[in-house]
Amino acid sequence: MNESRIQQSETRIFKAVFPNTTNHYDTLFGGTAMQLMDEVAFITATRYARKRMVTVSSDKIDFKKPIPAGTIVELIGRVTHTGNTSLQVLVEIFVEEMYSDERYRAISGTFTFVAIDEYKRPVPLEA
Repeated sequence: MNESRIQQSETRIFKAVFPNTTNHYDTLFGGTAMQLMDEVAFITATRYARKRMVTVSSDKIDFKKPIPAGTIVELIGRVTHTGNTSLQVLVEIFVEEMYSDERYRAISGTFTFVAIDEYKRPVPLEA
């Protein structure tokens, strides 16, 4: 794996958690969290490979802590493994209180992507 490419492709996105994205417990919907994670993973994979990338799987998404409305979340995507045509991206969601320094990891999961050509056939990452 190319460590400098991994560092350059690391992706960080911040979002505010508003009530329209929360469930009846006033916490972020799990599906919304997964959608945000897949988006960050896609951006990370594309920045690493600079090719057309598609999600082929998500693996063991751990919901460790709820994400309350009225907080800020930071999603961090980082390439953790590369293969011939595929790569894996670890995405972690950290929660920050708006009015304190408290910060904690709430969710993490791994996403696998494959590089494809214009005919949707797998292509080597390094080409």
